[in-house]
Amino acid sequence: MMPVTIKTLTFAALLQVGVFAFATGASAQVGPRGGPGAVMDIDEQPGLTAPDDDVAQLDPQFRHQPVYFRTTEKPGTIVIHTNERFLYLVQGDNRAMRYGIGVGRDGFQWSGLKSIERKAEWPDWTPPSEMIQRQPYLPRFMAGGPGNPMGARALYIGGTVYRIHGTNQPQTIGYAVSSGCFRLVNSEIIDLYSRVPVGTKVVVRQQAAL
Repeated sequence: MMPVTIKTLTFAALLQVGVFAFATGASAQVGPRGGPGAVMDIDEQPGLTAPDDDVAQLDPQFRHQPVYFRTTEKPGTIVIHTNERFLYLVQGDNRAMRYGIGVGRDGFQWSGLKSIERKAEWPDWTPPSEMIQRQPYLPRFMAGGPGNPMGARALYIGGTVYRIHGTNQPQTIGYAVSSGCFRLVNSEIIDLYSRVPVGTKVVVRQQAAL
């Protein structure tokens, strides 16, 4: 597939997708949806979607669903497999609730053992200084609400600037688009948020353990 070159973006579009994607002028190869290495050019990303429509627009594999999941982690643990584009909430007896996610683009993916330090509904957004340096056009603060890139809910990962948060762009799920955060559509993050207390263990892996 030929690379897609960015054309014209409104400031609102930049706020919705550019905050976790390349700045204007970049282009990227678009890989198979949800496959390892799949990325999305910001010119490919569509407009906003209402929360009651977002799940309907997801590929069925990315809708939350119970799955077989072999792990030694305790029930209640979040396990993220970046390359698979899936987040698993361990339920025990080799079962988990699986959610489709968008992940960090090349150079912004990471792994480690962390925990959820706090939660927020319709969170405000203050871009970290590192992001401002890369993308100086970003606002220094944005109040929570439907137009905020953080979406309907946020789970803050302790010891990092990263979050598991919502998005109103379901077409970005399954792609590497962010600066290290993990995104779910708003209706899915609302479901996950209701199941996850502060203190939840978070295990981030590049790929599934063999």
